[in-house]
Amino acid sequence: MPKMKSHRGACKRFKATASGKIKRERMNGSHNLEKKNRKRSRRLHQSTLLDSAKAKQIKRMILA
Repeated sequence: MPKMKSHRGACKRFKATASGKIKRERMNGSHNLEKKNRKRSRRLHQSTLLDSAKAKQIKRMILA
């Protein structure tokens, strides 16, 4: 059986931390920023951790 390939789209969107958690970027932070207030746009540019319900599925995609 051939090797499993990692999902390249998921690899570009998610990163694994050293402790094994999955890090992601927030949505809505790339354009139309003049309509969003400064506090919101600053918060949108910070990365956050993926919730545990999806973490197992994404881990299988990027660490295959």
